[in-house]
Amino acid sequence: MVAKTNRLETAGPEDPVNNDTSKVIAAIDLGSNSFHMKVARVVDDQFAVIDRMREPVRLAAGLNEHNELDQAARERALGALERFGQRLREVPSHNVRAVGTNTFRRARRAATFLSESETALGHPIEIVSGREEARLIYLGVAQSTAQSPDKKLVVDIGGGSTELIIGRRFEPLSLESLYMGCVSMSREFFADGTINAGGMRQAVLAARQELEYIEKSYRRIGWETAIGSSGTIQNIWQIIQNEDWSRKGITAKGLGKLRDALVETGRADKLKLRGLQPERAPVFAGGVAILIAVFESLQLRCMTHADGALREGLLYDLIGRLDYKDIRGATIDDLCRRYRVEQKQAWRVAATADFLRERLADPWELNSQHHAQLLRWAARLHEIGLDIAHNQHHKHGAYILQNADLPGFSNQEQAEIAVLVRVHRRKFATQVFDPLPRGQRTHLYRLAVLLRLAVVLHRGRHNMDLAGLKVAASPNTLSLSFPSGWLAGHPLTEADLAREASYLKVAGMTLRIA
Repeated sequence: MVAKTNRLETAGPEDPVNNDTSKVIAAIDLGSNSFHMKVARVVDDQFAVIDRMREPVRLAAGLNEHNELDQAARERALGALERFGQRLREVPSHNVRAVGTNTFRRARRAATFLSESETALGHPIEIVSGREEARLIYLGVAQSTAQSPDKKLVVDIGGGSTELIIGRRFEPLSLESLYMGCVSMSREFFADGTINAGGMRQAVLAARQELEYIEKSYRRIGWETAIGSSGTIQNIWQIIQNEDWSRKGITAKGLGKLRDALVETGRADKLKLRGLQPERAPVFAGGVAILIAVFESLQLRCMTHADGALREGLLYDLIGRLDYKDIRGATIDDLCRRYRVEQKQAWRVAATADFLRERLADPWELNSQHHAQLLRWAARLHEIGLDIAHNQHHKHGAYILQNADLPGFSNQEQAEIAVLVRVHRRKFATQVFDPLPRGQRTHLYRLAVLLRLAVVLHRGRHNMDLAGLKVAASPNTLSLSFPSGWLAGHPLTEADLAREASYLKVAGMTLRIA
């Protein structure tokens, strides 16, 4: 995708392009403080905004000390998602990306809430890691600012986390997500709405402690410009400009005057700063404390503000996926190189797995693009654990895929690929499917069977002509019919398939070979 900066135009929600849903895309940012949605139409690898919605859900405020969401926060979230869903009723699901950030990551026993949220929205919701969130934020900022060869530091203060990225042009060089945000910081140090000098000092010190382990590495990499991208930083920038505390953007001196004004007022519900959004007032002091700490830790003098952020990054990432420029493919390639996967074998297995899936797409309901992608990714990575040890390499591979930072992938996608790699050989450990959402287990179970068979057919690590292979299936039965004499000419494969049939029988699947 060729980047074209500063080309974002807007149109009203009555724009007739809404009638062409194939060109309409949507990004939904389910943040810890607010839910945001941006709807746009695609124009020459760029997007033109046609509608936007924002709901101050305050999701993080509903987390208790055990990271469980209270009922009031759930109801606020589901109500907002239902309203978003009404706007997206005619938009195809593959044109929509909804991501949950810090609070979704932290919430315990969130499977039911996630399912309810997807039902309310009418589209799948991805939970992304902190570093994936940072990557998307940087993409949104990079696409919405003038390009230069200079390195830039991007800071985004959310409700539950703060992302810091150093990058050049469209390439992030360092990504970090810290567990501090305006909501969490305000709850800890300004819980009753009181803002005093002592509380502000403690909040800044706590934020400095979070930043401590990245200070040296970030200063060593360096940057030429610092850019803030969140609603919190935008609000700070607006207030400093309106109060005439700085004409150069956000400065350390301007932040000091803002801090003094907060302490002088003394109460979050009495803040009268020009430009402060009323719904942001209860968590504003926590955001200011974090930004002061960032300035002190990284010795910043000045920070500008960019309009682009996570939502814009999601839109550009989605355009890339729709235009077959999906970063997830590059991530798979990088993993294969890093863990020295034998590429010829990986592609053999991937091709045969896809061959089987195409023939069972209807009876086993595996005809979605997502199913095809999951199977291909897992096939290419099924031997990734060999770089650690041959023994139990399916378990090593699953651990890597479950826990690594994989650009472009959601937490759910990583879990699904990890499960497929985990069960691709030896006993079929059906219990590893239990943590996955109930509605996905059957499809993943069937994909796992196809991957196992593809691995068995290529155990000799050479190409096979499977053109004459016939495949049929019912819910719990799979039949493979080889051309006459084929099995007699491949006795090892016949023996491997017989053993595989015994593994699958224990797991409740009948494999018939003829």
